[in-house]
Amino acid sequence: MGNENNKAERTGSVSRKTNETDIQLSFAVDGTGQAEIETDVPFLNHMLDLFTKHGQFDLNVQARGDVDIDDHHTVEDIGICLGQTLLEALGDKKGIKRYASVFVPMDEALAQVVIDLSNRPHFEYRAEYPSQQVGSFSTELVHEFLWKFALEARMTLHVIVHYGQNTHHMIEAVFKALGRALDEATSIDPRVTGVPSTKGVL
Repeated sequence: MGNENNKAERTGSVSRKTNETDIQLSFAVDGTGQAEIETDVPFLNHMLDLFTKHGQFDLNVQARGDVDIDDHHTVEDIGICLGQTLLEALGDKKGIKRYASVFVPMDEALAQVVIDLSNRPHFEYRAEYPSQQVGSFSTELVHEFLWKFALEARMTLHVIVHYGQNTHHMIEAVFKALGRALDEATSIDPRVTGVPSTKGVL
C-alpha cells in the first residue's frame, strides 16, 4: 500500500530563470503520455514529445531562451530542469525496479538506452551521426541534454546508437528508448520492499 501512495505522488516541478533562459517545467512519472511543450527549439519539442509518450509520463515545459545566439543554453537548461524534477518525483525510490535496458529501432536506425537510478551520476554516450545538423538543430546538443539530465537526476545513463543512416531517425530512436527505459526503471515492483539496494539507500 505504501508503494501505491508513493506512486500517486511521483511528481516534480521547477522554475529556473537565468540571464540566458526562463523555464517552467513539471513532470509526472505516472502519467498518460500527455505533453505540453513550448520552447524556442522545435526539434527538441518533437523529441520531448516522443520521450513523454513512449514513457507514459506527463510533461509540461514552457521555455524561452537566447536562441538568437544558439540553442545551447535552452537545451542544456531544460535537461537540468527535467533531471531535477525526476529526482524530486522519485523521492526515496522505494519499490522501484531501478534498472532498465531498452532497444528501439527507427527504420534503419537502432538505439539502446540503459539506466540505473543509482544516485550516482554517470553518463556514457556512443553515437556518431552522419550530419551535424537536423534542420537548425545541432546534433552535439543531444549529448549536452542527456548529460545534464543524467547529472541532475543522479542516475547512471548509457546511450548507444548502434547504427543508422538518417540522423533524425537515430536521435528519435534515442529519445523513444530513453522514455521506455525510464518508464521501466521507475516502475514499481510489488516484490521489492524498501529500496532495491544492498546499501539500504539510493
